[in-house]
Amino acid sequence: MQNTISQRSFPQHSFVGSVTELTSMNFKDARRVHTSFSAEAERKALVWLANRMPARLNSDHLTALGLISMAGAGLAYWAARWNKWALLGAIACLALNWLGDSLDGTLARVRECQRPRYGFYADHICDVFAALFLLGGMALSGYMTPLVTAGLLIGYYMLSIEVFLATYTIGRFQLSFFKFGPTELRVALAIGNLFVLFKPVSHVFGHAFRLFDIGGVVGMLGMVGITIFTAIRNGRQLYHEEPIPERL
Repeated sequence: MQNTISQRSFPQHSFVGSVTELTSMNFKDARRVHTSFSAEAERKALVWLANRMPARLNSDHLTALGLISMAGAGLAYWAARWNKWALLGAIACLALNWLGDSLDGTLARVRECQRPRYGFYADHICDVFAALFLLGGMALSGYMTPLVTAGLLIGYYMLSIEVFLATYTIGRFQLSFFKFGPTELRVALAIGNLFVLFKPVSHVFGHAFRLFDIGGVVGMLGMVGITIFTAIRNGRQLYHEEPIPERL
């Protein structure tokens, strides 16, 4: 009888909506740390674009654009195995990925319609698959050794895991490291495409290596090193904030 009265007094959809709203209000968004070379200019450009975005487009459309364009970049790298000019298509896809992946959150903030939990989850689960699509295409391109590609993907996932753990436990969402962020990495990869287009092989200490292999090894070591550095730093911070309690 009590359940029947409750259901009549409070419609189910209203109750669920109230619970969802309360949960979102209690959720504390992490502090974003973005200090890359392009951060300030990028922020102004994204706000300018967000203010001119058609009303029929929302953040979900941009997130989907980011994922689809990265899949397109992977396909372009694969196609470059037979036609090197497909590398230019990969550059175009990287530009579209920047637009979708960077603008979705800015658009939500400008329109004041943030969904902090959904937005964070959807954006970064798409990044996980986007990295797989991109590096999978590079492994099939013939311009990067599959073993190097696998190491680069592992390094990226290790760093991503550390960032996500720090976001949850410390409340700090680190978007860039040592002045390098996602935008700088896209620019570096696009420049690398132009070099590979005309000179795919480089010589180091008298030995010939694929240019993307050199870049991949440097990127892998860099991400693993940053992961170790930030893991030690964040681990020490959490240990001091939560020391081992004394036994009663």
